[in-house]
Amino acid sequence: MDSRSQAPYKSSSFSQATTRDDGGRTREVDRNFSLGAVRNKRDHHHHGGARELAIKEEDEQEEGEGTASHGRNGGDGAGSAGGKRGDPDLAALSAEIDAFIAGQDGDAPVTVTEATLEKFASAVELVVARSEGAEDKWAAEASGEPSALLAAITRIAALASVLGKSPEGGGKHTAAVHRVTGVLHRAMAFLEDEFHALLEDPRVPKAANEQGAHEPDRCVLPPPPSDASAGGGKEAAPPYPPETVDRLRAMADAMIAAGYTTECTQMFLVARRNAFTAALQGLGYEKSNIDDVVKMTWEALEAEIVTWTKAFRHAINVGLSTEHDLCTRVYASRHAAVGRGIFADLARCVMLHMLSFTEAVAMTKRADDKLFKVLDMYEAVRDASPVIEAFLSADEPGADRNNSALTELKAEIAAVRSRLSETAAAMFRELEGSIRADAGKQSVPGGAVHPLTRYVMNYLKLACEYNSTLEQVFREQRRHDGGGDGDDNPFSAQLMDVMELLHGNLETKSRLYKDPSLSNIFLMNNGRYMLQKIRGSAEINAMLGEAWARKQSTNLRQYHKNYQRETWSRVLSLLRDDGVLTVKGHIQKPVLKERFKQFNAAMDEIHRTQGAWIVSDEQLQSELRVSIAAVVVPAYRSFLGRFSQHFSAGRQTEKYVKLSAEDVETIIDELFDGNAASMVRRRT
Repeated sequence: MDSRSQAPYKSSSFSQATTRDDGGRTREVDRNFSLGAVRNKRDHHHHGGARELAIKEEDEQEEGEGTASHGRNGGDGAGSAGGKRGDPDLAALSAEIDAFIAGQDGDAPVTVTEATLEKFASAVELVVARSEGAEDKWAAEASGEPSALLAAITRIAALASVLGKSPEGGGKHTAAVHRVTGVLHRAMAFLEDEFHALLEDPRVPKAANEQGAHEPDRCVLPPPPSDASAGGGKEAAPPYPPETVDRLRAMADAMIAAGYTTECTQMFLVARRNAFTAALQGLGYEKSNIDDVVKMTWEALEAEIVTWTKAFRHAINVGLSTEHDLCTRVYASRHAAVGRGIFADLARCVMLHMLSFTEAVAMTKRADDKLFKVLDMYEAVRDASPVIEAFLSADEPGADRNNSALTELKAEIAAVRSRLSETAAAMFRELEGSIRADAGKQSVPGGAVHPLTRYVMNYLKLACEYNSTLEQVFREQRRHDGGGDGDDNPFSAQLMDVMELLHGNLETKSRLYKDPSLSNIFLMNNGRYMLQKIRGSAEINAMLGEAWARKQSTNLRQYHKNYQRETWSRVLSLLRDDGVLTVKGHIQKPVLKERFKQFNAAMDEIHRTQGAWIVSDEQLQSELRVSIAAVVVPAYRSFLGRFSQHFSAGRQTEKYVKLSAEDVETIIDELFDGNAASMVRRRT
């Protein structure tokens, strides 16, 4: 699509010349020409040679008429000095025109003849006609001066501007003035075509093919180390080679000097906007409307956010700096303000459209699992603010910052950051809602770690990798709610709330078990998992603090004691001589037999039930077994030593003394591995 179709209709900004009508009244010379009409007229000439011939014939006719007219008017003939039948002497004519232009600033303005104006206009028109199709038409002269074509266009633009203010343009040489103005418009139409062609030159590498390095998305696998930069600090290849930039600058100078600022800026803006869009498309980013985004599945939207984040960082860290540099080089010196305006409009146009994607994401249903992608977007937008501020600071002190498109963009970035901050805070708080909603009445088999515990702790571990960002988010929300800044970390407080909420939820779930011992195993498993996750992450450990870890360790010790009391205190009571086994120095054999029977049954029950219980943490499993064995095995060995000899060898011993001390130790070592089994009958 021809990008120029989006540029506004041409309306010359020259100072309007005046002339006299037949009634002696002053009227303005209409300088509003349609460039499209000029192009159409020019396009009727299919061959440059035919057009040059027509211009030559017209020039020869005008030269003769001008001389005759000048003679009739009693002129000095200076306008035709050096003239010949053939090409006009552009160098001599240019010298006269330059003198005329320069002389307008003096006390005695220099005049110019109508013939000179006519011949100069024809000469410029001939130069333009001959340049069509030429490869080196914009090449600078050997002396470093601009090309003859560009110099001629610049000179006739300056002449037209001066004629609008001088007596020659006010009615003295009306026909010649119109001739100059017409040639200027045709020259500008030609220059506009050339400017556009140079901007869209297919020989210039397109930005869309430059796959620069970018910061990896934080929630995906990182790319190879060579691609691990964010784009900031990596300079993209210039969109045009230096010689092309020089030609663009010369053309822009000529168009702006002739009053064609609107055409020049709009053409440049559209071309660079298209190039910028192509670069983003090369990164996989495609524009989406809000309705489409809101309707996406989370899996699809997640992929879109990854692409958006990469493209946005590229736009901020690479794209804008490249365009700023190009605008500065093409619109330099006295036209620097024009370049700043183009860049500001380009930045606002491209970035506002990208920022609209964040609004669509913020409108989707909030869920805690979406937090991290939203935080990636928040960080990208947050990091854009200083970049835009740097561009604003680069403006000249006299630039109007309040009305700048960059100021508007900066304000929109701040607003988007605020919306994303609110969304991220709400999504984190959704975690609390998820914990409260998990009130299932079904216990976890074997007292294992509950899925909620795993989810919450893994979630918090990842959240703490964004701890500085989440601290910013919650500080912003606290200020928004009127709570001020404060010295404490608001995210740390949120983290504490979640941990307390999870702890309370687990306490409630532990009561689903009918066996108090299993309740304590469940609390030990989940508490140990939480503690291991905290100590295994420097970020979350720093956020919760050592005091919280010590409190959790204390809770674990208490669960351990509760378990041993509930399970093993009754077993140990069977191994005590509490005055029932021995009466007046005599062993009460029936009581002794019952004690051994009860101990065997208790160990069989413990082995059968607690062998199916699960303690997945090997260290905790080992600690439990060691602590149990340290109490039970010595007590049983002592009990055997005192009372086993009171049974007669043979069948009686086999009937009551079924376990050795080593058997008891083996049973204990088989607890908590998730395998249900009955105790094997063993002989002492």
